[in-house]
Amino acid sequence: MTQFAAADIGADLAEIVAEAAALILPLWRTALEVTAKSDNSPVTEADRRGETLILERLALRFPGTPVVSEEHASEFGTPDAIGPDFFLVDPLDGTKAFVRGDPHFTVNIGLIQSGRPTAGAVAAPASGEVWFTAPGGALKRHGGGGAERVRPRPWPEGQALALISHTMKEEAADKLAAEYSFHRREPMDSSIKFCRIAEGAADIYPRHGPTMEWDTAAGHAVLVAAGGLVTTPEGAPLLYGKTDQGFRNGFFVARGL
Repeated sequence: MTQFAAADIGADLAEIVAEAAALILPLWRTALEVTAKSDNSPVTEADRRGETLILERLALRFPGTPVVSEEHASEFGTPDAIGPDFFLVDPLDGTKAFVRGDPHFTVNIGLIQSGRPTAGAVAAPASGEVWFTAPGGALKRHGGGGAERVRPRPWPEGQALALISHTMKEEAADKLAAEYSFHRREPMDSSIKFCRIAEGAADIYPRHGPTMEWDTAAGHAVLVAAGGLVTTPEGAPLLYGKTDQGFRNGFFVARGL
């Protein structure tokens, strides 16, 4: 039985990701040791500290609700089964950007209910921005200021902006532009891409490459709450809790209006 209403917990998740962001930020642009995980992706002390704090806060605020978190899953593996309600946590999405000194890294918590992300919060430590779900929409808070509602913008004919991976090759980006009819592109790391679309600063994020569920759940929840869409390239829902696939996502496209 669900012990909370998803619409009501976005602000709670926002406080947790903001606290983790404040913990991580002093470690940015310092000489942190970078080690490789089993999949050769990087991990730092910032990832570990952020995850420890988030897991502690979730256990206190939502006792008994399972959590699947990136660093724990990397070390111990993903669960073979999961209930209908659980959290997905990525304590530092965009670790490569963090290590490079770039600002596009995020802290993420998403609530999954029956395969769909129903609440979430994303913090960008470098800028102080926090996006989160709320009753009837999505909100953004910047620094210590108040929260403002965010919405995607209408598709700008001839000027549509796609956010793509830094590592995407030119020919792959050209192919996506032809498929999805966008006109401009900007490379950007991490789940902040979902949030930029949610606030009307960009239009589409096509991902024809590997991601994990914890990479996308929080940003997915925010974008959908704001009025956007996240689907497979064929238009089917992007679902979560895929234990038989190790919580790996297939291709997807996130878009505004």
